[in-house]
Amino acid sequence: MHENNGLHPHELFARAKKKAAAEGRTLTSLIEEGLRIVMLERSVAEKAEPRLPRVSTARGGLLPGIDLVKLNTASQEMNDIDMMDRIERQ
Repeated sequence: MHENNGLHPHELFARAKKKAAAEGRTLTSLIEEGLRIVMLERSVAEKAEPRLPRVSTARGGLLPGIDLVKLNTASQEMNDIDMMDRIERQ
């Protein structure tokens, strides 16, 4: 929703009339343009990917004491052992 910059509706109307006159157009055309802009913004916002609600308050990162390098190395070693077992069974 757009803010009205603290303008009272009467002041907003008066300024809109002055702007339309300065641009040599009708107040109606100025209002129509404003409505198109607002509706286009809403349309774009509705088409944007929906934001999913957070399912956790966790901020990410590893738990204390977890060494990612060691974990990765151990995982690779397990994969290597598994591969060697498969080769030996053939």
